[in-house]
Amino acid sequence: MDKLLKIKAFNPTDMKKISVPKGNHWLARFQRTTHHGDTLWSGLIILASILVLALVIAIGWMLWQQSADTRTKLGWAFVLPTSNATWDPLTDVFQSWAFIYTTLITSVFAIIFAIPISVGIAVFLAELCPEPLRLPLGWMIELLAAIPSVVYGLWGIFVFLPKVVVPIGEGLAVVFGHIPLLNNFFVGPIPLSGASRLAAAMILTIMITPTITAITRDVLLAIPNSQREAAMGMGTTRWEMIWQVLLPYGLSGILGAIILGLGRALGETMAVTMVIGNSLEATNSLLKPGSTMASLLANQFKEAVSQLHTDAMIEIGLTLFVITLILNLIARFLVWQVARRTPQEARA
Repeated sequence: MDKLLKIKAFNPTDMKKISVPKGNHWLARFQRTTHHGDTLWSGLIILASILVLALVIAIGWMLWQQSADTRTKLGWAFVLPTSNATWDPLTDVFQSWAFIYTTLITSVFAIIFAIPISVGIAVFLAELCPEPLRLPLGWMIELLAAIPSVVYGLWGIFVFLPKVVVPIGEGLAVVFGHIPLLNNFFVGPIPLSGASRLAAAMILTIMITPTITAITRDVLLAIPNSQREAAMGMGTTRWEMIWQVLLPYGLSGILGAIILGLGRALGETMAVTMVIGNSLEATNSLLKPGSTMASLLANQFKEAVSQLHTDAMIEIGLTLFVITLILNLIARFLVWQVARRTPQEARA
């Protein structure tokens, strides 16, 4: 027992006295640095972030360089709003405002249509749906996001446009066609085939609804039950609890879902190309055929008749790139503003 008591207690400072061969200093330092993996993992994440940023910059730089001749010869007239925009490859006259307008108007109306539908479905799945039906209905909604866009386009041409879009377009022309200001957006008649900007907006609505719905549902399910219990404990109804507590609490996440839906709407190509009519006519009406920037690129890029025509198409791509970037920055700023006023627990 006395021998045991005489054993000297270990002192961490004694480690300094342990000699390490000089040639192994770098190896020991490397092992300490990578032992837990934190430094290595952080380095990989930083590298991935830099690569994404570099990719975005490289794409923008390539589009900027390849469209230099168009900017030199056409200037700001290429993108500025005008009431008689012209796109004539034979005479090398190119003005893209009609396509910019069509891209924006179809995306905005798609978002307007999709937000109440998507949020309503998400609220039902998260708060009101019976438990046995919640999972299968959620799968069905998410399955819509997996359908190829060309399938949406084919279904739109043969089923959706003649049976849904045409009657709705005729009704909108009758209701809003004589109201000042609104009549500019609903000048009819809509084509018998249904191919129009309205058709593109409604197809986009169907395509972005699953994305917004799935993310909004997950946001609502992530809200702590303490928020629901506190609201119900104060005597609120189920509707008041959802409208006045849950939706404001998860607003930043819902806005994030809308951002993703808007990005999908701005860049969608194949389905829009198949239902929009692909007209070069410059008109404000939703009931008339048109072309988005993406559909114009899909239709004409391989059939450019001159170098200036090719450069103009590349500048169309640059314009779409810049518009998407600006809208996403604005949307992110709105999310940040909302998140600042939201409790930290809601952002977790």
